[in-house]
Amino acid sequence: MRPEPNIAKERLVQGLSLAVLLLMGAFVIAGPSGLIAWGENQRLLEQRRADLAQLKVERARIQNRVDLLDPRNVDPDLAGELLRGNLNVARSDEMVMLIP
Repeated sequence: MRPEPNIAKERLVQGLSLAVLLLMGAFVIAGPSGLIAWGENQRLLEQRRADLAQLKVERARIQNRVDLLDPRNVDPDLAGELLRGNLNVARSDEMVMLIP
C-alpha cells in the first residue's frame, strides 16, 4: 500500500492537469482565435474584401481622370469641366443652370 501523501500529490497533479486541459479547451472554443471568433473573422474578411473591391473601382476611376489630365495630351472636355467647376468660369454664350 502507498502512503497517503503520495496519493494526495497524485490527485493534486491530476487535478491541475485536468484544469489546464479544460482551460485549453475553453481557449479553443472561445479564445481570441477560437471557433467562435472564427465566424466573426470570416465575416470581417468578406466585408474587407467588398471594401477592397469598391476601393479598386474608385482607384481605377481616379487613375482614368489622371490619365486624361496628362500634360502632353490633355482631354479638352475634362479640362473645361475642371475650369468651370473649380474657377467658376463660363463663356459668354453659355447659360448656367443650377440643379438642386
